[in-house]
This record gives sequence, structure tokens and C-alpha cells, in this order.
Amino acid sequence: MLDAVLARFIEARPVAVLAQLALQRALPAVWVDAVFETHAEQQYTRELLFTTVVELMALVAVGLRPSLHAAAREARSAGPLGVSLQALYEKVNHSEPAVLRALVQESAQRLAPVLAPLRPRAAAAAPWPAGYRVRVLDGNHLPASEKRVGPLRGQRAGALPGQALVLYDPVADLVVDLVAGEDAHASEAAYVPPLVAAASPGELWLADRHFATRGILTALHARGAAVLVREHGAHPHPTPAGARCPAGRCATGAVYEQPVECPPPAGTDAPSLRLRRIEVVPGQRAGPVVLLVPPLVFALILAGVTVRGRVRGRARAPERDGA
Repeated sequence: MLDAVLARFIEARPVAVLAQLALQRALPAVWVDAVFETHAEQQYTRELLFTTVVELMALVAVGLRPSLHAAAREARSAGPLGVSLQALYEKVNHSEPAVLRALVQESAQRLAPVLAPLRPRAAAAAPWPAGYRVRVLDGNHLPASEKRVGPLRGQRAGALPGQALVLYDPVADLVVDLVAGEDAHASEAAYVPPLVAAASPGELWLADRHFATRGILTALHARGAAVLVREHGAHPHPTPAGARCPAGRCATGAVYEQPVECPPPAGTDAPSLRLRRIEVVPGQRAGPVVLLVPPLVFALILAGVTVRGRVRGRARAPERDGA
């Protein structure tokens, strides 16, 4: 698998040969087809293997071919494709999100033991709280394609083909989970539930303010995961549950903390979500308060802890106090 990607480096770069063997060992074609057979619900294999689709898309992804059409035409001229371009596009266009997610999840599981011995120093020097497995949650809208239908070619704005929600492990430097969304204009939060359902105790999730909803925070708390997320101006809109107290200083300003809570939805018996807001006021010194820039608002929820402000450099996790 991926022979064409590394072929140009094999003669002049022996290390590329080792990388090729590692990829073939970690992501063999038989395994890719097995993932497809296990997780596909609508598609099936007749003449075109899913491995062939992955190999052709890999050529486009790394820039060795300008498009899937170009990669397929060259494959057909060499003989290994064996199906029409229409059949190939049908296979690609109907790829199921569950199959794509399984490829990401299971490839990360296969590669993690390989990468761990190669990155011991990076793992030890990582600026993350000890005892947590860090997960970075972010969304990405797939860019508009230049290969448009005729009526749209004169328009500057192209139709977005979709979006992807990615869960990244910064210590292992691996994407460990992914949810593909076919609606590029839907809220990113709408695609979060499958990712949250796979959260586990001991994980620390970092996310932007679009994911600071009561539903997401409550679900992660129920799964035993800690969360570090920007606070949105409209939600979850926690209310103060105690005094705002100074908590020291960091490299960017004075630090304050305050217990807050999110009341349960109306008409439910759910308990209030208890959090802690930590606010960093940039540029504040002893004496009169001097704000060099308006403080940017975000929330840190760490096992029930919320934080406000802007922080740079190494972050230190607050102690859990059950609040």
C-alpha cells in the first residue's frame, strides 16, 4: 500500500524504504479491506476493493496527482484499476462516514504502540497536566472544490462539500477519532455526540467556545472526562455561585477564580452543573487596574472547573475540589 507515494524516494533515500515497510506493516491492504467489510452497511465489494480507493485518494492527498480523475486514469492505463471511472466515483461518493471513522480510530490504535518508543522525550516534555490523556477537539470545513459544475464556475463562492470533526492526541501526534459531516452548514456541535460517547475517565478535552454547550459539558462530565473549553457569550451561561477571588498571577496577568453553576433545563430533574471560572486579566499590576486590551472571555472546565481569560505558555491544571 502507498507504494507510489514513496517510490520516488526509495533509490536516493534509504530511510524512505524503512518508512514504506513501516506503513505496509502498520496499515496493510488486507486490514483496510477488513475494516470496510466490518463497518460498511450499504456498500459492498464486487470488483473494486476499498483498498484501491484509499490508495488513489492517498496519491491526491499527498499531492502526487492533481485529482482523483488523474490518479484513476493513470491507474487504468497501467491496468490495476479494472473498473470504469463511473464505478470508481460511485464508490467514492457513497463512502460511509462510519467506515471513515473506523479507519481513523483503528489506524491510531495500530500506530500508537509504534510511535510511543519514538517520542519518549516529546511525551515527557509535553506541557500538559500529569495524569491526563489530552484530546484536542476541533472542526474543519472541507474547502470548496475548483472542480465545479458549469453554472457555478463563474461564481467566486464555491459550495462547501462537508466538514469533519477531529479528535487529536498532541502527545502521540495522532488523530485518534473523526466524525465526517455531509452538511457543511450545520453546527459543529451537532456532530459531537458520537465523539463524546467514546470519552473515558482520565481524558482532558480541549475545545473552542462553539463546543461550550451544557449538553456537551454534561455528557463529558458523565463519562468522567475533564474539559478545557472557551466560554461562549450565550451558552452555557453559568451563574455565579460564590465570590470572585484573586488566585495569583501567571505570565500574562492576574488570575481570579469563581465558582459558577449552570441550572438544569426547565422541567427536568437534572442536577445543576457545577463549574469553576478562572479569569485571567491581561496587563493588570499592583495598584489601580490597568487593562491593556479588553479581556477575552473563555472558560476552562477541568473536572468541573471553568476558566475565563486569555492564557499563553505552559498551563497548570487547578486542583480538583469537587466544585
